[in-house]
Order: sequence, then structure tokens, then C-alpha cells
Amino acid sequence: MAATPIIDTHMHIYPSREQGLRNKATYEVWEYGKKTDVRFSPYGGDVEDALTAIRESPVDRAVVVNLFAITRARASAVADLPRDLDEPTRQDALAEIEATMGDRLRRSNRLVCDMAKRHPELIAFVAADPWALDSTEMQAHLAEMVASHGARGVKLHPVLQQFSVSDPRTYPIYETCRDLAIPIVAHSGPSRVGAPFAEPRAFADALRAFPDLTIVLAHLGGGAWRQTLEIARSFPNAHFDCCEILAWTGATNAPDDEQLARLIREIGPDRVLMGSDFPWYDLDETVEHVMSLPLLSPEEKSGILGANAGRILRL
Repeated sequence: MAATPIIDTHMHIYPSREQGLRNKATYEVWEYGKKTDVRFSPYGGDVEDALTAIRESPVDRAVVVNLFAITRARASAVADLPRDLDEPTRQDALAEIEATMGDRLRRSNRLVCDMAKRHPELIAFVAADPWALDSTEMQAHLAEMVASHGARGVKLHPVLQQFSVSDPRTYPIYETCRDLAIPIVAHSGPSRVGAPFAEPRAFADALRAFPDLTIVLAHLGGGAWRQTLEIARSFPNAHFDCCEILAWTGATNAPDDEQLARLIREIGPDRVLMGSDFPWYDLDETVEHVMSLPLLSPEEKSGILGANAGRILRL
């Protein structure tokens, strides 16, 4: 085991510990149903927290998946506006906020790449939001992030970013990732309100259209995990991470440990990656949980903990 680096393929880092704690406090994990003994990490999730968590765990390196969504950025900027603006001034301010979204995305991605350059334990995956930049600008930005800033992949969150992963307007993102030979990590799971943008079946058209593109469906489909095997069998370019769903095994809408291990075996253990979803969950407990799963061999668990990531994410 020691010869193969352990790689956490799904970590979030916040600009400040306070912001991370605030986000954790206001985010409800609902899709797995009820479970009383879920253990959440005490960390807030700034870069110092992340580095400490890595040092105190068996993990050698971690992928930082940068999440930028216009929906969140817009809401945050609007909330910061003075409350006493007259209506014409407010409308001007709203238009100015809208005009800055592309630059906000670019700045956010540069920050995560700079962080990874300073700390070699970290691997930067940059955000792509089809609403933030037009297709030509988005393609140029991603190419620059890879060529000049060391980005190793792209993060998508169809639910928060409010787009269908099989909408042709997202295809320029996929084309660029394919041409740059970088993978995509995409949130997968049900949506509490609105369209099922990120359920595993929603990825079918994109996986079919881009057979040479590696797309990692995070959370093994989350609360929609029963769809995952169907996608895995149909599309060999689909891969998966097991972050978060590990912490919820045994919940009323989640697999138990044996069902999860059986799902991984049927998908193919060489297509599954370990992720912690830090700062929600602890790195060391995630590693221990993978090691404790039934049915899987030590070699298969070693692959999930690092060897698969090295190959699939081209690390």
C-alpha cells in the first residue's frame, strides 16, 4: 500500500475558515435520507485546514475541485449592495455585477491554480460555468489555465450551475477538455427542486457524444445511485468517485456497505476513485471506510485509494 500514493480526488477549499463553516452550517444533506451517526469534519476548510488534514491523514495528495456558479456569485454580490440605493442606481449596479461574472470566474480559477503551485500536495481542477463566458471565451480560458497555470482538470456542478450536462451549449467545454486530454469531475445526484440535471442518466448523451472524454461522476450518483450501474455498463468513459456516499452508507436512501461494495465490483473497481468531500468529511475516516468495505480485495482497495486516480486523472 505504501508504494502507491493515496489520492483524495474530491476536496473543496474556501477562501476563509469562516466562509467554509458558514457554508457547512447552511447546507443540508438531504438526498440520502436519515442516518443518525454521520460524522462530519470539524474543519472550516481554508487552505491551512486542508494542509493540516492532509498531514494528519494517510493521504499524499488531494484534488481541489473549484466550484464557481453564477447563481451563487450573483446572489453574494447582490447581498453586498447598499440597501438604500434608489431603483435606477440599483439597476445600474445589477448590470455591472452581471458584466463581471466572467472575470469572477477567471479570478477564482487563477486563485486555485496559484494555491496548487504553492502547495504541491494540491492538484487544481478549475471551474467551468457555461453561463459565465461564451463558448469561445470559455475554451480560451480553460486552455490558458492548463497551459500557463497548471490546471489538471475541470469541475462542473449542473445543479448549482443550472444547466443540463447534455445541453449542446456545454459541448464546447467537453471538446476543449477532450482536446487538452484533461478529465471532468461532475457532481451527480438528484435535485431537490427543478430538473434532474445531474442524475446519472442525465450524462448519457454527453458520454455518448464524447467517447474519448473522461467524465467522473461524483458521489457514485448520490441519492440516485441506483441509476449508476446502467450508465457504467453503457459508457466505458464514465468513471466515478465515492465521496460523501461513503459517509451515508446505511441511511434510508443510501446503500449499505455491502451494497456499495457490490456496486463498485459491478462497475469495475478500477473505475472508482476515493474522495473525501472535505471539509464536510475527514480524509482519514474516508480512507479507513474504503479499507473496511467487504467483497473488495486489497488490490482493488489500493486502486480506489490512489492507483486509479493516477491513471484516470492522468496525475
